[in-house]
Amino acid sequence: MCGDLFAECVALLHYKNKPDTKDVENVMLTILNMQDDMISRLSHVEPGSTKLFFKKLREELLARTEEIVEQIKALA
Repeated sequence: MCGDLFAECVALLHYKNKPDTKDVENVMLTILNMQDDMISRLSHVEPGSTKLFFKKLREELLARTEEIVEQIKALA
């Protein structure tokens, strides 16, 4: 999912007429930070509460993804 969002930003930089490069780069950095955070959290699952852990992780991933999609839309 993060790769697809990142690819959208790259496409925006290449195909939109004069996008604000700094804003697009900030969104790309947000995507990379989200990916690193999710991978780190997946590497340290607490035993005993895995179902709740993954439910919360999924909800947060979807919420953060929606925020990033809105940011990309605003740049387009």
